[in-house]
Amino acid sequence: MVRNMKTDESNNNENFVKNRSKILTNRSDLTTFFEPRSVAIIGAVKSVWFGGLVILENLKNLGYNGKVYLVNPSYPEVNGIKVYPSVKEIPDKVDLAIIITSSKAVPRIVKDCAEKGVEGAVIVADGFAERDQEGARLQQEIVDISKKRGIRLLGPNTIGVVNPYSGLITTPYPLGYKSIRKGHVALAAQTGIIGAQAFPFEELHYGISKICDFSNKCDVNETDLLEYLEDDSETKVIAIHIEDIRDGLRFIRVAKRVVKKKPILIYKPGKTSESKKALASHTGSIAGDQKIYEAAFRQAGLIQVDSFLELFQTAKAFGYQPLPKGNRLGIITITGGAAIMAIDTAVEWGLELGKLSQESNERLFEIHPTMVGNPSDIGPAMPAIQDPIAPYKTALEVFSEDKNVDCMLITFYAFPGVNPELYVNLLKETAGAKEKPVVVWIYGPSNEEANKIYSTLEAADYPAYFSIEMAVKALGAMYQYTQIKSKLIN
Repeated sequence: MVRNMKTDESNNNENFVKNRSKILTNRSDLTTFFEPRSVAIIGAVKSVWFGGLVILENLKNLGYNGKVYLVNPSYPEVNGIKVYPSVKEIPDKVDLAIIITSSKAVPRIVKDCAEKGVEGAVIVADGFAERDQEGARLQQEIVDISKKRGIRLLGPNTIGVVNPYSGLITTPYPLGYKSIRKGHVALAAQTGIIGAQAFPFEELHYGISKICDFSNKCDVNETDLLEYLEDDSETKVIAIHIEDIRDGLRFIRVAKRVVKKKPILIYKPGKTSESKKALASHTGSIAGDQKIYEAAFRQAGLIQVDSFLELFQTAKAFGYQPLPKGNRLGIITITGGAAIMAIDTAVEWGLELGKLSQESNERLFEIHPTMVGNPSDIGPAMPAIQDPIAPYKTALEVFSEDKNVDCMLITFYAFPGVNPELYVNLLKETAGAKEKPVVVWIYGPSNEEANKIYSTLEAADYPAYFSIEMAVKALGAMYQYTQIKSKLIN
């Protein structure tokens, strides 16, 4: 009788694993990581500086409406919140687990999660392949469990994911702010510095659709995320930092397909021998030949950038503005020297100066002779006509309407005491009403005033920059994608 009961139990477990494997065969379905209906936080749940209580507070601030459970066998409750001894003791279904324990405890917990029916686990715990051979063995052990039991894993050594649309955040560190703007930029990286605890997203008004830290990527990787984001209506642009790619053929195949729908920006460090060595100790990555990676990225239609900051700053232009129809750049400036700097960067990124029509130049001449041409220097006109806004307004109208201009770079000066809404209204009344992308370079004598203008512009979907070269690169990247998309589709 006992043998029959064990046999029945074994058969039931085997059928459960088979059914779970069928459910999770579609690797692009990462819904459980970004839209779970319930979350279990397993391990560190007592500290106010790191762990479960911090995640609870972050989830509350971002407006997560799902159920959240704490799991730790050492405490029956924390701050009046019930704590379960095991994930298997939770009476309700759990979609996602966040594991914050020692590395040695992770294999057992992953097994418990699989038996509970948890579909995915974010493994915050470190001490795996990035550390030593024993860590690599433990990492392989949880990979084997994942494949056998049908549970997806993100990490280990990760801060996990953010989805402002569902209110989900798995970051175990305090943010210091309470909201992340819903937007259209998906950020992904093999490092926690992509996370909400590393960037002042609230102050920047940076519009996020998804954030994902792969870290060691023992299971879920960049290609899985590309497939998930391919049809994500909230994502317009994907910006990825990677240290290595372990299935290059699949990555190129998927990336080529996704690029037809939305741009992919990519940054890969590891150009020097010293940085290649550091990669292995960071996430256990094998760097590979940089030239091979770069050739593969070009083949797939990806837009390559040279720094993490460039990745972050370039992506937002895609999230806010329409694509340029061509490469003819219009520059409205109050400093001729800066315009020359912008032109050099523009040429490097495939842009050229648009030649204004005779009618456009005549309209500019009526305001001030220095405004004629492209770049249009409105600086001398401001004191001459005692109205700093009139030259801006005329130049913006002219460049917006001129058919020889496809995209625009505008300089906004941080006048002491200027109302930032004044600049936003200028754009909305002119360039914002046209189908031409606009980027703004801000400079001036006051960081406080410049930051106010920056925040106000970003909140109104106008990408702002404190570097004129970065602003031009963003437009250049957008034009690159216009070309890439045209070639791939045609």
